[in-house]
Amino acid sequence: MLMEAQVQETLKHVPTSPTTTATTQSDLTTDSTGEEKSTPSDNKAASVSSGTSSATGRPQRNLPGTKDECLYQWPQRPLESIESAFALREYLQSLIRQDPHNVDLIISLPSGQDEHAWLYEHLCQICLELNYLIVHLEPECTPEVCPEMRAEEWMYYCATHPTPRECCAIDYLTHTLDGASALLNNVKFFPSRICVPEGSVKNFQSIARRLYRIFAHAYFHHRDIFDAFEAETSLYDRFLKLSRSRKLITDKLIIIPSLNNDDDSTGAGARQIMSRSRED
Repeated sequence: MLMEAQVQETLKHVPTSPTTTATTQSDLTTDSTGEEKSTPSDNKAASVSSGTSSATGRPQRNLPGTKDECLYQWPQRPLESIESAFALREYLQSLIRQDPHNVDLIISLPSGQDEHAWLYEHLCQICLELNYLIVHLEPECTPEVCPEMRAEEWMYYCATHPTPRECCAIDYLTHTLDGASALLNNVKFFPSRICVPEGSVKNFQSIARRLYRIFAHAYFHHRDIFDAFEAETSLYDRFLKLSRSRKLITDKLIIIPSLNNDDDSTGAGARQIMSRSRED
């Protein structure tokens, strides 16, 4: 199926931080046709993109003109060897590309790192990857098909408006993701990638609670898309284990049954309190 083929491209193109993809002006020259070409100096850096050199801690990046099958083909590096302001994010993304289904390894706190900074990078990364899920949902999750934001018997009101109100599901999903991304990139609350202010940590629970609803709507109303996406990315599994281990979401709000069918207690408990609509 076309949708499944598109999902298979997701892992190859895990969104990367600015330092891994940005190209500076000095990297390019312009020929007589106006096309940008790599300068001869890029030949040295090409070995980094192809994965032939990992001795330095410089940011690794895909050079202009890199073929699709050669993207991100560099060796895994230990976190301490990455010399970048985005070291934690680059390391996290490399773990995901290496094996997205090894969720326990991916969410484990690296030795010597700040737990709140690690959690911050995870939430940023989840927001990036949720964009792919929403893209897959758009052709099917139209205002006509999903005029309200629901997940099974729950109905949610969109809090991005001056007064919380109903939104069609696809608008609610994009508003929620935009709001979470804006908050995570707000320097007032998160001025540094190295250390998260204690007063800003409380925002993690609010972000996680709202992001969960994106997964819940996809699961209950677009199950085929959810299953295909999850089979390739394990994004929901990663999000849920991260949220539970860091106590970002209470069990009573978890309405998606266990995907492993080994424990449906949280889903059953949630259904007992789903007789009312929930307002943000």
